[in-house]
Amino acid sequence: MWQLDSGTIVTLITIMFSVGGIVLGSIVPALMEGKAVQKALEGMTRQPDAANDLRTTLLISMALLESTAIYSLLVVLILIFGNPLISQFFG
Repeated sequence: MWQLDSGTIVTLITIMFSVGGIVLGSIVPALMEGKAVQKALEGMTRQPDAANDLRTTLLISMALLESTAIYSLLVVLILIFGNPLISQFFG
């Protein structure tokens, strides 16, 4: 078995969680944005009179969904570049 020091193990675990976090943090909001657009377009085709209200609500919800992806990117960047455990092991 490999004999890795604790600093290398912490770095590897941080990188693995960062990769998983950015994958989930970008796939899930993208799927939900697609679902929101689909439902809004269905509503607009059923009731064309309410298209303006649906469009406004859709744009607000898309901004909120996209902010979730941005927050996950922020957490991943903090894990990679601002991890206090890495500075503890590597000086």
